[in-house]
Amino acid sequence: MALINKSHPEEFILLGFADRPWLELPLFVILLITYPTAMMGNIAIILVSKLDPRLHSPMYFFLTNLSFLDMCYTTSIVPQMLFNLGSAKKTISYMGCAAQLYFFHIMGGTECLLLAIMSFDRYVAICKPLHYTLVMNQRVCILLVSTVWLCGMIYAVSEATVTLQLPLCGLNTLDHLLCEIPVLIKTACGEKGINELTLSVVCIFMLAVPLCLIIASYTCIGHAVFKMKSSEGRKKSFGTCSSHLIVVFLFYGPGISMYLQPPSSISRDQPKFMALFYGVVTPTLNPFIYTLRNKDVKGALGKLVRSIFTSKW
Repeated sequence: MALINKSHPEEFILLGFADRPWLELPLFVILLITYPTAMMGNIAIILVSKLDPRLHSPMYFFLTNLSFLDMCYTTSIVPQMLFNLGSAKKTISYMGCAAQLYFFHIMGGTECLLLAIMSFDRYVAICKPLHYTLVMNQRVCILLVSTVWLCGMIYAVSEATVTLQLPLCGLNTLDHLLCEIPVLIKTACGEKGINELTLSVVCIFMLAVPLCLIIASYTCIGHAVFKMKSSEGRKKSFGTCSSHLIVVFLFYGPGISMYLQPPSSISRDQPKFMALFYGVVTPTLNPFIYTLRNKDVKGALGKLVRSIFTSKW
């Protein structure tokens, strides 16, 4: 561990995979490919949702917000990762670390809640179809998304601020690819029990409670779908719901394994692989999951591509 004379250092050294340098070049190439892919995929989802009148519905309004979130989520960590992997100096300034901590957790907390709202939207659409336009009107949708963003910000600002107050006793080395709350708590010196308990309690509300709401929504949806007489209706319902369930699994699985256990019990490499998964892999896969399993999005995307090529030639 590098030692300095201040409680909070001017910069952090991000070790990443320093003990396995042969991983750095393949990881750099993978990030160099996945980052533009994630950005283009999510931009495409936003464009088709805005330009195609058939997609002007609450479901695609929430999907647009999810795509925007994923773009911000990935951008908050990948450029710094690429810089560190591509250079010998693997550092991040203290202010840069703080900014990354805030933005990364704002996006993560907001996405946890947004996925729960999206499952509620599917519940109303399938289980209460006659009341759907009344319940999920434009005003309600905007209010729900605004509330989700506000809660995500409150969570990130409160948790990150408390974490940044922890004394580091001159330690400025983080065994990670980025600045993340559990890793900073693990690095801090002195008594950390209260911070670990606070993180666990807050994450129960941000992860476990929304996940329970998602499970409850899809339990009701499954019951309603199996009662449908139309096989076409069942197929369409399963198509839209299965896409969302896959995204939920990809996001919540790594998030729960990382945040719903004490930071002191987290293994050395777990934070690195988990961060790569829910910070890079999931935002890259989301547009493809929704596109490949949704006829409306595929049709709108094909129409957009044809219009671009037609106007070009």
